[in-house]
Amino acid sequence: MTPKTAFLIAAPTSGSGKTTIARGLMALLSAKGYQVQPFKCGPDYIDTKFHAAVCGRPSINLDTFMATPEHVRELFAHYGSEADVCIVEGMMGLFDGYDRERGSAYEIARVLDIPVILVVDAKSAAYSTAALLSGFVNFRKDIRIAGVIFNKVGSPRHFQMLQQVCDDLQIACLGYLPKNPTLEQGSRYLGLDFSEQPENQALIHQLEEHVDWEYFIRHGFHGSLRESRSLFQSADNKSREKAIIARNAESFSFIYQEVIDRFGHVTFFDPETEVPDFEDTDLLYLPGGYPEKHLDALVQNEACRQAIKAFAEQGGRIVAECGGMMYLCREILTDEGNYPMCGVLPYAITARKADRRLSLGYRQFTLDGQTYRGHEFHYTQFLGEVPQSVTQVYNAKGEPVPTPVFRHHNVLASYTHLYQIPTSL
Repeated sequence: MTPKTAFLIAAPTSGSGKTTIARGLMALLSAKGYQVQPFKCGPDYIDTKFHAAVCGRPSINLDTFMATPEHVRELFAHYGSEADVCIVEGMMGLFDGYDRERGSAYEIARVLDIPVILVVDAKSAAYSTAALLSGFVNFRKDIRIAGVIFNKVGSPRHFQMLQQVCDDLQIACLGYLPKNPTLEQGSRYLGLDFSEQPENQALIHQLEEHVDWEYFIRHGFHGSLRESRSLFQSADNKSREKAIIARNAESFSFIYQEVIDRFGHVTFFDPETEVPDFEDTDLLYLPGGYPEKHLDALVQNEACRQAIKAFAEQGGRIVAECGGMMYLCREILTDEGNYPMCGVLPYAITARKADRRLSLGYRQFTLDGQTYRGHEFHYTQFLGEVPQSVTQVYNAKGEPVPTPVFRHHNVLASYTHLYQIPTSL
């Protein structure tokens, strides 16, 4: 194999096709026999599932709000050390962060010192893309835009005009994807619909035909991915706790791989079909997801709900985030009816269309002297009584937000998806 190579796939705006092209390149290079390690900028849980499906290994979130730049570099080195190719998918527009460019894909590229491949939606545009590309190439000089892939190109003649743009600006033109609705992925809530199974072969064929995929091997970042195997092996970094984690393809699936890897021992169970065994368990972790879309199955598995309630009443430690918190509540209400949940928390959650309200953004708070950071994204809301928060929660800019973080016996619950799980409650 060739030396390790790494690059970041970014775009001027959301919806340009960077996820389609990133997923396609991951699938194509994997099919060519390369070991591809996927990464995702920001807190997104959904794109990472597509990455894992085509690469056969977990995709790792890189986020400079929730982690320090040094930790981001350690994660990149730790998970990428045995890969032939590291592909980082950006988020939103290249320079879009929580505060100007802070936390953006640009910042990740700068922190990691890897080149950027820009995906440009060329629909209904030709030489006007010169102004766009010139601005992105020259706006910040501390990253390198190594090439451009055009998306939604109407014809070979259209692509020739776009090639002229790259020639005039002296930017490498790496190819294009033709306009093809079958290559686009449907959306769900904030991100993509990971219940669908995209047709990878058609995408691979288009990329192989129209994109110089070998360029990424020839001209990518050929540096030393610093060995960082101690990241989860030192006593300070890896918990010795034995955790049981709820996991399901959709209803309980918003989990950072790093969180899993930090536990000393992990057992998974599916709340829709299985009953957990809590013997010799230190912590039950209920991550987020879309439980409101699987309420019939969750209700039918009454034995699981009763086991979790008994574990909580006996003093068991539980961390529940967003969908996991909803599952612990008394009930979830939808337009179809009321669904009893575990009854550990004395609250009701509404998922009715009339009550839907988007809550979105980074979150940070201090609890027991420790600062925690995470991300909140949901449409559901508490119905009636809202838990009293044990701490004030703030957004990325330090402004207070009404999101409660609350305790109930040995349960810590919130709508916030935490990047670091508390080791004590």
